[in-house]
Amino acid sequence: MKFSRRAFLQAGSGALAIPLLDQRSIKADSGQKAKAAPALERALGITTSSLSGHLSPRAAQGKISLLDLPRMLREELGMTIIDLNTSTVSVTAGKYLEQLRNAADRAGCVLTNLKMNQGKLDMNSPDQATRAHALKTYKASIDVASELGLKWARPLPRRQRPDMQIHIDSYRELCDYGAERNVQLLVENYGWMQNDPESVVKLVKAIGHQVAACPDTGNWDSDELRYAGLAKTFPIAVTCDFKARAIGPRGEHPLYDLKRCFEIGWQAGFRGPWCFEHANKDQGQLLKELGMLRDMLQTWMKEAGQEPANS
Repeated sequence: MKFSRRAFLQAGSGALAIPLLDQRSIKADSGQKAKAAPALERALGITTSSLSGHLSPRAAQGKISLLDLPRMLREELGMTIIDLNTSTVSVTAGKYLEQLRNAADRAGCVLTNLKMNQGKLDMNSPDQATRAHALKTYKASIDVASELGLKWARPLPRRQRPDMQIHIDSYRELCDYGAERNVQLLVENYGWMQNDPESVVKLVKAIGHQVAACPDTGNWDSDELRYAGLAKTFPIAVTCDFKARAIGPRGEHPLYDLKRCFEIGWQAGFRGPWCFEHANKDQGQLLKELGMLRDMLQTWMKEAGQEPANS
């Protein structure tokens, strides 16, 4: 199935494929579930963090050009979703962003998300200047997300648990800023959130509006927390980082059960997009392993009774 960014944005009613969720009216245990846009259901793709060390803004020897990534992803891996992060979008001039957006359209890919991974920012700081700098930088990244036509953006959780009132206030400010630009903010289990299976749900509810969940299958401090956290988070998820660590030659994944992670999401009603996050220093092996992950998810979705959208 081939679809363009324009079709993605126009799917459903109004300008956005997915209405911005007002979580004030949604309880995580109410049975109501966040729904993906039709174009994103059962769609597969990658996070560009998987290609760290392999990507460059433009053509370079031994590197994959970000501008060529949509064509390569579609033609060589048969996938359509690209989840960006700030470290791989190093050129933010308007002309370059237009070229990237057009490259995705030509390939029939969709750019969905910007992970704002500026690790030194602290939007939770009690120091007003430090917090203001973080919010200003994040807002500039949301502007980039808007220019690219992205649906979502995610600030980076820090390791230290924040002052929750400052954290919520900062999130709300970014949510309001993003809403004016058709960019919804996401919450992802990372850093201080990894040891509480309810952390994402609680934060989404506390922020209250213009926000949704993005579970990461890998970012939990233990298997017990992982499966409990995914069960809590998938019902309000709009996208997923399907993270895999080291993979064996036949797709073995000893660190945790990838199929169980998928099944928790599927049983919760989550249908995609599934964005693979997996790294390997060997570029050829990385592409092979991303293909293995693609085949796993397509097989599991077929076993679950529905064909993947981009098979």
